[in-house]
Amino acid sequence: MSRIWAGTDCGKTHHHCLVMDSEGETLLSRRVANDEPELLKLLDEVLDLADGRNVTWALDMTGGEPALLIALLVNHGQELVYIPGVAVNRASDGYRGQGKTDARDARVIADQARMRRDLQPIRPDDDATVELRLLTERRVDLVAERTRTTNRLRSLLTSMFPALERVLDMGTTGALTLLTGYQTPAAIRRTGLRRLTTWLGNRKVRNAEALATKATEAAERQHTAVPGESAVARMVHTLAREVMALNEKIAETDKLIEGRFREHELAEVIQSLPGIGSVLGAEFLVAIGSSLDAFPSPDRLAAFAGVTPAPRDSGKVSGNLHRPQRYHRRLQRVFYTSALVSIQFDPNSRQFYDRKRAEGKRHTQAVLALARRRVNVLWAQIRDRRCYQVTPPVIAVA
Repeated sequence: MSRIWAGTDCGKTHHHCLVMDSEGETLLSRRVANDEPELLKLLDEVLDLADGRNVTWALDMTGGEPALLIALLVNHGQELVYIPGVAVNRASDGYRGQGKTDARDARVIADQARMRRDLQPIRPDDDATVELRLLTERRVDLVAERTRTTNRLRSLLTSMFPALERVLDMGTTGALTLLTGYQTPAAIRRTGLRRLTTWLGNRKVRNAEALATKATEAAERQHTAVPGESAVARMVHTLAREVMALNEKIAETDKLIEGRFREHELAEVIQSLPGIGSVLGAEFLVAIGSSLDAFPSPDRLAAFAGVTPAPRDSGKVSGNLHRPQRYHRRLQRVFYTSALVSIQFDPNSRQFYDRKRAEGKRHTQAVLALARRRVNVLWAQIRDRRCYQVTPPVIAVA
């Protein structure tokens, strides 16, 4: 059956839609507001132009700004495919003209959808996936903010009291609690070891005496006050409070992620693989859209995650494998981090890692090889709805 293609260049307030027939002729090209009545009117116009022909909608985004448009198209039973913005930009170089307009981008999107048969369909997320995406993205933002604030705290403390910065672990609650009460060498010396230990103990700090000893010893090594010490001390106090507040927010978010993840039908299967907890499991579900429908083989999933090398052969040069340029960064983090953790707890992972190291692979290469192997395992687990077993099950041969 004949078909027409509606390429849509998505934007925040407006989209530009261009409709093309099988001969590459433009049937419609117009700008539409990102508002339900206007989008429904566009849908009616495109369906009238189709006149019984199938319609394929091609978009350069799968969420965010075009979320309302995608929801309307899905509700009306329309076929949607996704073409990445990078692919659109590179394909634009092959078309006449050097201008950059929304109409030109929409035309490139429609024409690419007309010619290509390898574009991924857009599948709407269910409520559980949307919630997990929001929670995991929120957690990423909080962790990034905590890292930035901690780095700033370290920098300020080094400028005022370098001896104390060297002995404190900013990733612990005890160090942050100490900095909310005492920041300068003089203040720590005046307090003394016994009173400082008592002060930390009253605030439920673990190993209070050891921490107080480190702080007092650092204070004894510095008797000079740097310029602006009082102002820096106030800022150190403020930043320490901010890091502690961020730690609490991250812990609360982790609890929400864990609760929502455990409600998913694949949670038990995914979490049974050593190294994958609720946070990494949630990020995995978000990355694949809660199902393996888009990944008919583990090779496809591994390529999407960026844990398989990409060949760069030319002429007489063959077997030239390099790190891929395009892949899902957060999904790669899921497989790499979980592989790194599994080396410590799973004998099968440790055996595979040691074998790769014995072959001369560097640490990173061995972990990536393990991550690639674990893609096969997790894909098969989900396909069979079977939890991971350290000892593989014995299959009886008829």
